[in-house]
Amino acid sequence: MDFTFDSEQNDLREAVRGLLERAYGDSEVRRKVVSSDPGFDEKTWSRLAEMGLLGLPFAEEHGGMGAGPIEVAIVAEEMGRVIAPEPFIEAVVLAGGLIAAAGTDEQKGELHGAIAEGTTIPAFAHAEIGTRWVPSASAVTATQSGDGWTLSGVKEPVPGGARADVLVVSAVVDGGTGLFLVQGDAAGLTRTGYRTHDGGRAARVAFDGTPAVALGAGGDQTAAIERALAEARIAYSHESIGAMDTALRTTAEYLKTRKQFGVTLNRFQALTFRAADMYVSLELARSTALWASMVTDAGGDVVAAADRARLQTSRAGRHIGKEAIQLHGGIGVTAEYKVGHYTSRLTAIDHLLGDGDWAADRLAADVAAHETVDPLGAPYAPGAGVA
Repeated sequence: MDFTFDSEQNDLREAVRGLLERAYGDSEVRRKVVSSDPGFDEKTWSRLAEMGLLGLPFAEEHGGMGAGPIEVAIVAEEMGRVIAPEPFIEAVVLAGGLIAAAGTDEQKGELHGAIAEGTTIPAFAHAEIGTRWVPSASAVTATQSGDGWTLSGVKEPVPGGARADVLVVSAVVDGGTGLFLVQGDAAGLTRTGYRTHDGGRAARVAFDGTPAVALGAGGDQTAAIERALAEARIAYSHESIGAMDTALRTTAEYLKTRKQFGVTLNRFQALTFRAADMYVSLELARSTALWASMVTDAGGDVVAAADRARLQTSRAGRHIGKEAIQLHGGIGVTAEYKVGHYTSRLTAIDHLLGDGDWAADRLAADVAAHETVDPLGAPYAPGAGVA
């Protein structure tokens, strides 16, 4: 498989990197931005829109750029490189992806165009207290009211839910899970925002007879939700790659400059080996995440690919984040130094939409369906005798 980018993809990467380096190249700037609501820089969001990045995966006829999963991966990785707080994955990949998958042409034309222009920020309200990363809804119900719908129940946590202009909400309807659009100023809608440990924003969103519009033709949208969540997991994997890359580079540079006993730390073989192990973890995660994006682009099994990418990046993120702090010593645990913030973001990503242990359980549940390969001969089918 060819894992190299073409010239246009390299140009996109350099353009996005340049924009984000100007915005967050100084980690102190990011710290100031996330300290106040909405937790990201509206001006940077507008610049992302001007570059066409907020409409990157949407069809051209709906106001987008018509790009694919690889281009989305490039942007996500560059966001992770500086842990930019803008809700690119939440708004564009996840909420925007659901609108693309389930919405009518009219809804896609209206919402995708507004998202691409940066004038509308959507959020997906799906997670519910007491559930763990399932594609179905149970705590919010939809009731048909005349020509429209009303929603009742609570969603929490909803990443970016307090700032969102429109919510894509999953709700129980006719024994299945439907998708609905709720405007941010709708009656009966209560949003309580709060800051997360990585500097992001989430919200408790309560619906009390809140008017809503069905997304698309209605019916059970569980399959569409499952796929959209998988695509978001892959994008988050690429964001993790960017964050891990910076954490590793920062650690390597520290080992080259910090001195102990009159020599730089990279002269101690044990520390060099630990840094080398970090590099191996990063490259394994990078290749798995890029493979998952290529599977998506080729129309393969996106859900299984996402689980593999999530498992690999979860374990790599924990390894690299903890080692980055350890190898920095005392300064690594301070709020003033950036490696701790990178580890915090990697931890947050690991628990968004399903962590590594959850992905391993899903992959293990299907392992019996695959043939066992006998290293000494032909494939071994479960239940067959041994010659």
